[in-house]
Amino acid sequence: MQKQRRPSNKSLRSLDYLNVFLADVRDGVGPYLSIYLKASENWNPAQIGMAMSVSTIATVIVQTPAGALVDRLRQKRMLIVLAAVFVSIGCIAIGLFPNLPVVIGSQIMIGIAAAVFPPAITAITLGLVGHERLDRRVGRNETFNHAGNLVAAVLAGLAGYFIARKAIFFLVAAMAVGSIISVRMIREREIDHELARGDGEEGEQEDKDKHQQRYEGILQLLSDRKILFFTVAVVLFHFANAAMLPLVGQELAQGKGTSDTVYMSACIIVAQLVMIPVSNLAGRFANAARKPIFLLGFAVLPIRGVLYTLSDNPYFLVSVQILDGIGAGIFGVLSVLMVADFTKGTGRFNVTQGMLNTAIGVGAGLSNVLAGFVVKSAGYNVGFLILAAIAVVALGVFWFCVPETKTGVNRKVSPQKNLAKS
Repeated sequence: MQKQRRPSNKSLRSLDYLNVFLADVRDGVGPYLSIYLKASENWNPAQIGMAMSVSTIATVIVQTPAGALVDRLRQKRMLIVLAAVFVSIGCIAIGLFPNLPVVIGSQIMIGIAAAVFPPAITAITLGLVGHERLDRRVGRNETFNHAGNLVAAVLAGLAGYFIARKAIFFLVAAMAVGSIISVRMIREREIDHELARGDGEEGEQEDKDKHQQRYEGILQLLSDRKILFFTVAVVLFHFANAAMLPLVGQELAQGKGTSDTVYMSACIIVAQLVMIPVSNLAGRFANAARKPIFLLGFAVLPIRGVLYTLSDNPYFLVSVQILDGIGAGIFGVLSVLMVADFTKGTGRFNVTQGMLNTAIGVGAGLSNVLAGFVVKSAGYNVGFLILAAIAVVALGVFWFCVPETKTGVNRKVSPQKNLAKS
């Protein structure tokens, strides 16, 4: 009989705080770095591009090994602590010594840390609440994460305006310290580390040693057609999505003067505001079924791409970001849940997430390259339409090739009866 896990309120609240503090720590200083290096340190575009890209490259390279490490180690809280220390040291070093070797080295440290946070947080979440409560809990994680992004954006803006641009780096370092305190408050004994890697069910303590012998290998997971088609759909989604906001930013920068940064900030804030309630609702509705909700997230992307071609009015472009908030809010929740469903009982939950995120990173990078060439030769509207067409392909692959992963969706049986039967 499956036993539902009941972690303490202290651990669950600490998980909330962890998601708030890590909201701006996951990616380090992000877009603020390019502004600081250009405006305060007079770096040339090539140097700035190098500094920005090394972090992304490091994250892509490390994501799959990081997922495997999270699967293997029981010290998941310590991994988050070490990653947060990496981010803190990197940000402080950039703020104090903004020369090329230090910035490059710090960005590599931050990129490595960014690969550790997502699998470690989802593993701890699964180990705390179990599969039965994972949907709502992941929705709650994403809700607090987006709320933290909003708070961090406001604080960064205030710090940069009233203190100094480099104060933003110390703000991120302080938030990293907050994340360390939060994760240490999660009670270690309440985390089921076998469950956290996707092995078995809550309450199944027998034969754990035998399970160690039958964990599925990487090649065996990759041969699973469901995981393969899911990966293809998700990579195509990000291939279509990644370049859309940068292209909008370029359009906003044409003839808008200094207000372009204001409009870009508005795009980000509007999307984050929408993501907060959408993430929460996605987690709640996903308890009934996964696929219909995820289909909605896939469907809004081609619509968004087509809408961008209708007008270059900044207010219109900003308003279209509502759809970005819907898609991203759903994606952040449902991608984790479906990977958890696919890998249940394999012991490869986190390494599968890592492989998926690696593929997503490659797809997102190629998206910007393709969009840049298309826009240069044919204009913004053609670029948006090509991205929208790719999004339609992603929708089709997911719709026709990826099955529903929530067990018992078509059965009119109460959760209590399903629990008893298990």
